[in-house]
Amino acid sequence: MCRLWGLRMTNITLPDWPWRTICRLADERRQPIWLVGGAVRDALLARPVHDWDFATEQEAMGLARAAADALGGAYFPLDKERDTGRIVLTASTGARLELDFAALREVDLEGDLRARDFTINAMALDAAGRLFDPTGGQSDLEANLIRAVSEGAFRSDPVRLLRAVRLEAQLGFEIEPQTAAWIHRDADKAAIPSAERMRDEFARMLISPKAVMPLQRLDEFGLLPYIAPELRPLKEVAQSPPHRFDVWRHTLLTVDALEGVVAAIVGQEVESRPLVNVPPAAWDNLARELGQFADDLTAHLSIEVSSGRDRTGLLKLAALLHDIGKPQTQSQDSEGRIHFYEHEPMGARMASARLKKLRFSRDEAKCVYTIIEQHLRPAHLSRAKKVTRRAVYRYFRVADRAGIDAALLSLADHLATWGPNLREQCWRRQIEVVKILLTHYFKRREETIAPPPLVTGNDLMITLELEEGPEIGRLLEELQESQAAGEVQTREEALALAAQTHASRLLDNPH
Repeated sequence: MCRLWGLRMTNITLPDWPWRTICRLADERRQPIWLVGGAVRDALLARPVHDWDFATEQEAMGLARAAADALGGAYFPLDKERDTGRIVLTASTGARLELDFAALREVDLEGDLRARDFTINAMALDAAGRLFDPTGGQSDLEANLIRAVSEGAFRSDPVRLLRAVRLEAQLGFEIEPQTAAWIHRDADKAAIPSAERMRDEFARMLISPKAVMPLQRLDEFGLLPYIAPELRPLKEVAQSPPHRFDVWRHTLLTVDALEGVVAAIVGQEVESRPLVNVPPAAWDNLARELGQFADDLTAHLSIEVSSGRDRTGLLKLAALLHDIGKPQTQSQDSEGRIHFYEHEPMGARMASARLKKLRFSRDEAKCVYTIIEQHLRPAHLSRAKKVTRRAVYRYFRVADRAGIDAALLSLADHLATWGPNLREQCWRRQIEVVKILLTHYFKRREETIAPPPLVTGNDLMITLELEEGPEIGRLLEELQESQAAGEVQTREEALALAAQTHASRLLDNPH
């Protein structure tokens, strides 16, 4: 018989659904069932429980299938050899819930808990409300500490190296000294896990508030090169004024500023950000001028791109990687001024390649590629006397939806560059340009971004007596741009312009 340490009755508040249904099914099947891991931790912290993990002695997949039928969810076998299954549910609030069922990994519950990663994740709760805590997890919760269950915790599963940093940031806890020493010691083991598992931990880390903190911790522990080795060369790469720091420090400031930019626009409180250190009025300007787009931007950033990962995380990832092309493109002119010509396309290609190695989806890689490639375009537009409708159309023709993200990144990049030396007039112009871009994208989309075609390819072939071919596509694109610019408004005007354009092209290229 197993002796379970830390057994106590506790008052943990869990939603009746799905908890009671699972307990009833397990009782009917005469299967002991325990809620384990992060779900217990979050319940003790009075945090919402989104991912439920259940342990049972055997037939875990069978219980999962029965629970899926009872709860109206979708069942997925995860690992037949380890008897692990998953249910995906949609709560009444519309939130996605994942319920994982697994057989005990050891001979009994205590052995299973002692083989887990951290003490705060090594607790279990049974249907009677009894808490099993053999490693002192509840005490560490009260002390706000992340403590490895054993010295070999990271060697048995190196993904835990990243998880420790993520939990520290997510919960606002501190990694206790001995655990920190083990992370330093075992950092090189981060090369072992699959790219998918590393990706998942890193992606969850980035969406935490003040993501700069875990990024700095990854760097301190020597873990960052195993995720994105392209970041290491950014250190000590000098930049000319108005930049204040090397490229690595600037990168961290950009991630920090980006969170402030989004918070200010969507109406959230902009917490103190001593790292980027801009005048408080900068945030007020953002809220006043761009706050009208709060709902649009919230919806945009919440769009799922792949496997539960949304645009918020990808935007932060783009901010982290936006200057990785600078070391390869650094040059110095005769006056000693440092330049990074074409670092945007270089960095975009490098970032896309890194995301593919981390097994992000093709859509995610494309999104980050475009954000980085276009992140200086809004600043270039701000130097023009007037941002024309044609310029707006061309910007979104290349960037599409990622143009919104690139515009937000451009604001963060500007703040990170200038910091306390921010020039109000220049900053207001940056905001004005982004306001123009957002206005056309969200309010005037059919007028400027994607106007409904006035003519078809068939119309052009009949009217201009052309055969099907590349010229038809060129004419349609040119007509749409002219329509977006406000130069043509009717079918007749479009056909007349097409005829004029085609005739002019024939004169320039008679053969």
